[in-house]
Amino acid sequence: MAGLKTGAPTPLELTVHSKSRMLEIAFSDGMRFRIPFELMRVYSPSAEVQGHGPGQETLQTGKRDVDLDALDPVGNYAVQPRFSDGHDTGIFSWDYLYFLGSQQERLWQEYAERLKTANVDRDTPMVAKSGNACASH
Repeated sequence: MAGLKTGAPTPLELTVHSKSRMLEIAFSDGMRFRIPFELMRVYSPSAEVQGHGPGQETLQTGKRDVDLDALDPVGNYAVQPRFSDGHDTGIFSWDYLYFLGSQQERLWQEYAERLKTANVDRDTPMVAKSGNACASH
């Protein structure tokens, strides 16, 4: 199982560019993408970001300067990044990384629209959801 879809392109090389905050990935179909860590973080496939169904997404902000602390393999089909903000629950399949790389322009536009609708910008710090904070006893 190379990705999640049969016959999908597989990665030939993965390079983490820490200085430019990009993940470069070359695929077997000849495509090569440089995916910003910020884009990966705001579109993480984790339940924390995506929710458990349509309409449950959590808009991610303040991720422009997020770094990639580690990139752990998950079987032969994915990687699990550990971001500098502590987020480490998203599993990025090869198919999903291909999607992020090939759809970057559209995804950045959608993200900008979501930010505008929420009346925030991409550098606005994340606000903890109520119920997530630890209570003092």
